Amino acid sequence: MSLSPAERYALSRQQRRQPRLAEFAASVGFDLDPFQRAACAALDDGRSVLVAAPTGAGKTVVAEFAVYLAMQEPGAKVFYTTPIKALSNQKYQEFVDAWGAENVGLLTGDTNVNSGARIVVMTTEVLRNMLYAESPLLDRLAYVVMDEVHYLADRFRGAVWEEVIIHLPEAVRLVSLSATVSNAEEFGDWLQAVRGDTDVIVSEDRPVPLEQHVLVKQKLVDLFDSSGQAATHRVNPELKQLARMGGRSISQRSQRGRRGGDRGRFHQGGPGSGRLDRPEVVALLQGKNLLPAIVFIFSRAGCDQAVRQVLRSGIRLTEAHERSEIRAIVEERARMLRDEDLAVLGYWEWLEGLERGVAAHHAGMLPAFKEIVEDLFQQKLVKVVFATETLALGVNMPARSVVLEKLEKFNGEARVPITPGEYTQLTGRAGRRGIDVEGHSVIQWVDGLDPESVAALASRRSYPMNSSFKPTYNMAVNLIDQFGRDRTRQILELSFAQFQADRAVVDLARTLRKQEESMAGFEDAMRCHLGDFAEYATLRREIGRIERQSSKGNPSHAQRERMQRELVAARKALRAHPCHGCAEREQHARWAERWWRLKQEHDELLRQIRTRTGQIAKQFDKVAEVLTKLGYLERDEQGAVVSTPAGRTLKRIYGERDLLVAECLRHGLWNGLDVAGVAAMAASLVYEPRRDDRNVDFRLPRGGFREAFDRTLDVWSALDDLERDHRLPGSDQPSPALASAMHSWARGGDLGGVLEDTELAAGDFVRLTKQVVDLLDQISIVADAELGATARAAIDAVRRGVVAYGTVA
Repeated sequence: MSLSPAERYALSRQQRRQPRLAEFAASVGFDLDPFQRAACAALDDGRSVLVAAPTGAGKTVVAEFAVYLAMQEPGAKVFYTTPIKALSNQKYQEFVDAWGAENVGLLTGDTNVNSGARIVVMTTEVLRNMLYAESPLLDRLAYVVMDEVHYLADRFRGAVWEEVIIHLPEAVRLVSLSATVSNAEEFGDWLQAVRGDTDVIVSEDRPVPLEQHVLVKQKLVDLFDSSGQAATHRVNPELKQLARMGGRSISQRSQRGRRGGDRGRFHQGGPGSGRLDRPEVVALLQGKNLLPAIVFIFSRAGCDQAVRQVLRSGIRLTEAHERSEIRAIVEERARMLRDEDLAVLGYWEWLEGLERGVAAHHAGMLPAFKEIVEDLFQQKLVKVVFATETLALGVNMPARSVVLEKLEKFNGEARVPITPGEYTQLTGRAGRRGIDVEGHSVIQWVDGLDPESVAALASRRSYPMNSSFKPTYNMAVNLIDQFGRDRTRQILELSFAQFQADRAVVDLARTLRKQEESMAGFEDAMRCHLGDFAEYATLRREIGRIERQSSKGNPSHAQRERMQRELVAARKALRAHPCHGCAEREQHARWAERWWRLKQEHDELLRQIRTRTGQIAKQFDKVAEVLTKLGYLERDEQGAVVSTPAGRTLKRIYGERDLLVAECLRHGLWNGLDVAGVAAMAASLVYEPRRDDRNVDFRLPRGGFREAFDRTLDVWSALDDLERDHRLPGSDQPSPALASAMHSWARGGDLGGVLEDTELAAGDFVRLTKQVVDLLDQISIVADAELGATARAAIDAVRRGVVAYGTVA
């Protein structure tokens, strides 16, 4: 058989590429799943990929293949982006182990390690900033991995993912890894539109099957009926019966009746309750060989309390040799901390829990302590972790079983049920690939639990990903400087937000056309040979409106007389209308009423379409108007919109308060502040005010801080007024709630005193301080010489002790 030249070229290209995938597949130590092989083959063929699969399914194998491909190409680079620093640190260590420290870098805002390496792990914000700054580190970039890309829906940070996807050089291949989302194809269509060739690969299959149970007293009851077809997700009849009886079996109910009757509802942990206490749950899991386990408690205090309860119960889950190994690991990792800081951090109680195989994991913990818990859990040394839902965000901590204490959580305002997506993320930790035959999710019984609702939650494996993109001031000046205003508007129209809005408009327009067809039919049906029946129907509606109005409330004498005159005139006009004498008048009227109701719906749809079309560009126009009013943008001699010197400063300031920081720097409001004062000011800008911070008279640092902060508030107030005048949402007032504590920390204050002043957990304080460092770093670059030097000194003053501890270096 003879081949054409094109066919021979395609075959030789395929033969050249196949060994790379075969070599990589042989190196991973297990057979690739079909979705992994399909995604890797697409990458090998030069296309981008979107991989949507359940937690723990092995999506990162595709990312590892992208790294492998980059390392096969001379000088090529690959960037691996993550939504959280903890995940960045974890991936950095994994790549160092695989490729050597000389080939791997880490950039997380406050950490800069080997930034020129061929494999660089970073937070998504860092890559966004590099793209806007046109960093030379982008040279020879071949692949970008966007881990947890469904973070794009996050209302605070999601826009950054879209900015990166839109602005990456065209030649860069994108590897997008997502949890199972119900609109993966829609997201893939958008990626295809903005990035070119993109394969969408969706897998619904868990590599380790999930058995789902409800824990009632000491019995694990299957959620779904094990008989018949599992795919039907039929609720277990035994569980339904238990629910009807409040968590008791028939025998328990009859025994209770003989003892004097049922005294009402069960109470958590009380006699006769359907729930075990936490130590009993741990003991039950240990007895059924269901450890290691993650118990999700949607409260930091609840996680810490659970560890204390287990310790008080005397439970010990580790052997002597494991305890020795745990102590050695922890002491090595904590040796840089001062003894007085260890005491403040509750180190000794924490270590006792670790040695007994139990730990908490939540955002209030010192980041380095969380990393130690993760490492010990992965090494099978810690057996039970009580965690908040933040653990579900990508950190590699699979378990044999996952326990959910409740199916609702506090969202900052109210207790709300967890979503199907959250349930999928949480239970996705159950089942360790290559270790467990099956994973187990355990829902603890609560009074009033509805098995059908739980089954509906558990059987929905996906959730939609919706854009949260909106133009910012920093984004606007960066894009206008690079592309000009008109081209920027076109670029913003490429956002996923506008793509989704346009898709919605297409659907609305389809509905609109159907309505117009129906309205045309209604018009035919109400047509009268004697005259214009639409005009006649309008008179009837007007009479009805006046009658309803007159029957409401208690109108004045003058109002009653006016309405009576209007009613008499309308009735006279109605009787005089030609259609009034039509024999089919009431039949025509019914069609006219249907036409009118549909016309109202039609007009509302038209309004929605007008609102949605071009909404991102319209938002950008408002942002640009504010920037022009303040002098950050101007028109040059050719009439093009360009940035001013102030605008070029704003280009280098990232964050929620980019414009406020730029305005304060521009007007020199912070000049003359000392090191501690600049640190305190940065804390006031990065701290997110709580509702109970309003109208509180906080203790402020001495020196020039108070006057500088008052001037900063004046600028904020003026900006807020200007934004609202331009129909922009404005921002929360900066809060000095933590200014005094940060001032003290920058002056060398001890950790215990600072935490007592702030009432913050150590992890929250460290996270806030690292945000302060990020802002101070930006100020040090764009401020004048004196303030820049002060900001650099402030970075050194606050990046010490627990703040510096645990940072990769």
